[in-house]
Amino acid sequence: MKAIDVNEVNNYAEVVSGGGAAFINITVTFPINKAMFRQQLYGISSFRAIGQLRKEGFRNLYRGLMPPLMQKTTSLAVMFGSFYRFQRLIDEHFSLESKYATISIAAMGAGTLEGLFTPFERVQVLMQDKKYHKDFKNTIHAFKELRTFGIREYYRGFLPILLRNGPSNVLFFVGRDYFQESFSYKGDDASVKIIKDFVGGAVLGALISTTFYPMNVVKTRMQSKVGGDFCSFHETFRIILKERDYSVRKLFRGYHLNYIRSFVSWGVINASFELLMTKVFNKSTRV
Repeated sequence: MKAIDVNEVNNYAEVVSGGGAAFINITVTFPINKAMFRQQLYGISSFRAIGQLRKEGFRNLYRGLMPPLMQKTTSLAVMFGSFYRFQRLIDEHFSLESKYATISIAAMGAGTLEGLFTPFERVQVLMQDKKYHKDFKNTIHAFKELRTFGIREYYRGFLPILLRNGPSNVLFFVGRDYFQESFSYKGDDASVKIIKDFVGGAVLGALISTTFYPMNVVKTRMQSKVGGDFCSFHETFRIILKERDYSVRKLFRGYHLNYIRSFVSWGVINASFELLMTKVFNKSTRV
């Protein structure tokens, strides 16, 4: 039997750590995310969204967990893994003078790759929307049913996902590097370091997700439809604005839950990623 090559395993440290961080995060924040999704789709208040989930019972609370678990675990593995891989390739072949230029290019590339996993976000929307509770028994059934409409059906909402992923990744990795530089971990014990990692990721995640919140509103609306014509990003945005009386405030309905969810979510992701990288793989996360 071939022995496990430790160096080979370490080559995938960022991939494994990213996936592990996503797994921890999704299981913790899924109920918050589901309530926020209802607000994005129907433009209702936080209390009403939470009330809907209470009426549907605990059995349906974690309905739709599998798609985000699969999507986030895979996409964050790709996000962190490809970011560090792109960063190393740029350093080896181009040696850009600006560190932040390298970070930005690598982050944009990683965000674009994440777009390949749009089908998971697509199915997650269908599983969380109450009007499809009787149409799709579970995640696998939803994937099978979409197949009858062709491969394009899996990629509804692809454009807003691309427009969201790349720029948000750039802001995250640039901001993360700034936090790491500004708040040195030298001399900190393990608990203090985890707190700093959590706070850094939490603040970045909350601010970035709030900035791109309208993009997710449009994406959710585009992906809530099954079959028929494909409404463009621009047209969908126009329809939502009209429905909400051209009010920017109403376009941000649900952002309170989104802010809380993102604060907790990205705090957990960043702290978990740092912990897995340093304690399990004994590797530095500094760019």
